[in-house]
Amino acid sequence: MNAPRRRKPVVAIDGPAGAGKSTVTRKVAERLGYLIVDTGALYRVVALAAERAGVSAEDETRVTALADALVAENAVQLRRGADGASQVLLRGQDVSLSIRAQGVGQGASKVSAFPGVRDALLDLQRAQGREGGVVLEGRDIGTVVFPDAEAKFYLTASVDVRAQRRRDELAARGTPPTLAEVLSEVTERDRRDSTRPVAPLRQAEDALLVDSSSLSIEQVVEQIVASVKSVERKLAPTP
Repeated sequence: MNAPRRRKPVVAIDGPAGAGKSTVTRKVAERLGYLIVDTGALYRVVALAAERAGVSAEDETRVTALADALVAENAVQLRRGADGASQVLLRGQDVSLSIRAQGVGQGASKVSAFPGVRDALLDLQRAQGREGGVVLEGRDIGTVVFPDAEAKFYLTASVDVRAQRRRDELAARGTPPTLAEVLSEVTERDRRDSTRPVAPLRQAEDALLVDSSSLSIEQVVEQIVASVKSVERKLAPTP
């Protein structure tokens, strides 16, 4: 049986680390009045929970068991804050800032490669966006999580631009690492994300490529919003 046609599209925004997905996703959701399902945050929560439990992000068996337990306990919740930004709760505690730490991001890249972790979180992601009118960001939204998404985008930028953005973000929070260190980490994460055996990072065949290297955030948002509104018109019921 075919799934009922959505009245509003699922918007999938995939891309590598440092491409600006989180900021673009928030602004696109605000402009469209859509909900945000931050899938990358889910993997970061697993990495943070593992860190707090003293579990190595490379211990596939224990991390997978931890992810299963988090889902079974309904310990992870996503919600939209008053400012429109996505908030992430872990056992009732707001960990939205904690999961953005550099080490947690590296851990998230590692745990997201485990099939058991991806299976544990897949149904949770799909349930959040099944009715449409949502914006999801990650690395496999348009290819695995919602291959039937009506609006798909692959947001990227040159590795040098992404490393500089990441360093600027870290600098705003305190003493930043050197640009060379960040560039090395971004390059390694690209390699790991694109070569992992399960749901590797790649552009969906029907996704619109958006290179933000020389574009402002607002220009990227305008491009995506215009495309989504075109999809909305196609989905609108015929009078």
